[in-house]
Amino acid sequence: MSPPRVLVPIATGSEEIETTCITDTLTRFGAEVVIASVMPQSSEGAPLVCKMSRGIKFLADVHISECAVGTGNDNWDLIALPGGMPGAEHLRDCPEIVDLLKKQKSANKFFAAVCASPAVVLASHNLIASDAASTCYPAPPFREKLLTVSEDSVVVTDNMITSQGPGTSLKFALVLGELLFGKEKADEIAKQMLVER
Repeated sequence: MSPPRVLVPIATGSEEIETTCITDTLTRFGAEVVIASVMPQSSEGAPLVCKMSRGIKFLADVHISECAVGTGNDNWDLIALPGGMPGAEHLRDCPEIVDLLKKQKSANKFFAAVCASPAVVLASHNLIASDAASTCYPAPPFREKLLTVSEDSVVVTDNMITSQGPGTSLKFALVLGELLFGKEKADEIAKQMLVER
């Protein structure tokens, strides 16, 4: 059986701690993690290097166009969005990401967002049901976009998982891993990483 496939889209201004926690932790679980840049292509090709919110440069594996709905490479067990600004706005404005998230939701498959992304991406595209609890970075401009706000650091509502920010990202990633691989494996990975659960 092939490992679960996880798509982590990034952009200029995405949050690096959140991106690293998601990608590193899920790789430790054994997931096939693909990082995709959503930055616009130019005549020189797809920009795979993204300068993150604190200036660290990340190299994506592919451009989002290679993962878009209808490419044959659009079947994901989980799509996990890091936050960060203006990274979350770039994700929100990327039609390929929006289409993939809508497909994920309608197929009842996992989609996740942390920090600004639950409010900026998910809420902006009506991907959060009106009665669905969710969380995001605890700043008023973000929280006011969510209809049912939870104070929990990680919230699982059906196939949607949300979290608050850099400090909650490791817990967030472990929850994502548990959903894909089970509690026993999550406890094992947490122990190896010296994380109390």
